[in-house]
Amino acid sequence: MKLSTVRLSSDRESTTAARQEGDALVLLPYSDVGALLAAGDDWPQLAAGDGERVPLDGASFAPVVPHPNKIVCLGLNYATHIKEMGRPTPAYPTLFAKYDGSLIGPHDDIHMPPVSDDLDWEAELGVVVGRRGRHIPREKALEHVAGYTVVNDVTVRDWQHRTREFLSGKTFEATTPVGPALVTPDELPPGASGLTISCRVDGHTMQKSNTADLLFDAADVIAYVSAIITLLPGDLICTGTPGGVGAGRDPKVFLRPGQELVTTVEGIGELRNTVVRDRL
Repeated sequence: MKLSTVRLSSDRESTTAARQEGDALVLLPYSDVGALLAAGDDWPQLAAGDGERVPLDGASFAPVVPHPNKIVCLGLNYATHIKEMGRPTPAYPTLFAKYDGSLIGPHDDIHMPPVSDDLDWEAELGVVVGRRGRHIPREKALEHVAGYTVVNDVTVRDWQHRTREFLSGKTFEATTPVGPALVTPDELPPGASGLTISCRVDGHTMQKSNTADLLFDAADVIAYVSAIITLLPGDLICTGTPGGVGAGRDPKVFLRPGQELVTTVEGIGELRNTVVRDRL
């Protein structure tokens, strides 16, 4: 099953959850995918219900979960990225957070902030929580996954490195595309492992790896984070990026207004976003 949050009007504020079926979207009686997941553990049955059908072509997609209770992100979770950033291999997941104001839809513009020219790409597998849980053992962790999505953790590098904490460079408004759909686990390998993940800038491949290369996989991260805080339906976990980011190159390469960023995870979908300069 593929679930999306679809905008119903040009004001971009009115949305509904929808299920993709072939070339159509079946509209569901929930304001977004997050509200559907919060409706209870029987959300898969609710998501399978019938509803008005609209064409998939031309639909405007919001972030798959527009307002997660938590956005938990991992840094340094692929060996290639750890090496290019000159960091030691971590013994534990490197966690940071975002706020929901950073999230945009899978085809929305990425807003390059006027305070920096160091805008970088980070293709990532996203994990969406489907069941509430605390102190979840690793062997049961995947039972708490609603599905998987595509994320690009677009990063303002100079602000990220102003301090030892990552937050300031990671949560600029309108920088993080998510979507286009949540793909349920039954359509993917366990833990969404073994999928090709890639990022292109203006048609040039900058990142290409495989989700099997994650240092801490989805089950590891769910177990670890749930020891700290209760995970709730709709929470988004961004699992980290492979090597090939702009800051890891010599010389460094960063995004510029007008460039197109395309992020793909095999079997899940594609983000396609244009960089625009934000205004003060």
